[in-house]
Amino acid sequence: MATLHLMCGMAGAGKTTLAKQIEAETSAIRFSPDEWIGKLLADPLDRQENERLRDPVEALQWDLAQRLLSSGLDVILENGFWGKGEREDYRDTARKLGAKVQLHYLDVPENELWRRIETRNKNLPAGTFTVTQDELREWLTWFHKPDAEELETYDKA
Repeated sequence: MATLHLMCGMAGAGKTTLAKQIEAETSAIRFSPDEWIGKLLADPLDRQENERLRDPVEALQWDLAQRLLSSGLDVILENGFWGKGEREDYRDTARKLGAKVQLHYLDVPENELWRRIETRNKNLPAGTFTVTQDELREWLTWFHKPDAEELETYDKA
């Protein structure tokens, strides 16, 4: 049975690091919107184009992920999954395809997120972009942390 791994957390939480670890341990196919968008941008600092590309890239990755899950292959999605409704939609769709779904929630305090982002900002890896502290604070207001009840609706490792 295929497994869909949803990487849930804020910028700087360690989603990509954990996703790469799961990829290596399970041979799952990993999809990172930031990496794909980074390859499409003529100017890596073009935030407007970055944001314009995010929804279509995530949609393309999800379409391909569903085909892979239907074929019995494990998939990792690094979208961040900031909203409960979004997480539920992906979970329910994957289960209809016969897949298990694991939510990997990385709960990192704001001060540690900012410390990690500051470090990353100084030497940006490919496919990433500079994040300001004001952006992080704004994004935190958009993020809906999964509670214990929601976490129980996902499959265990």
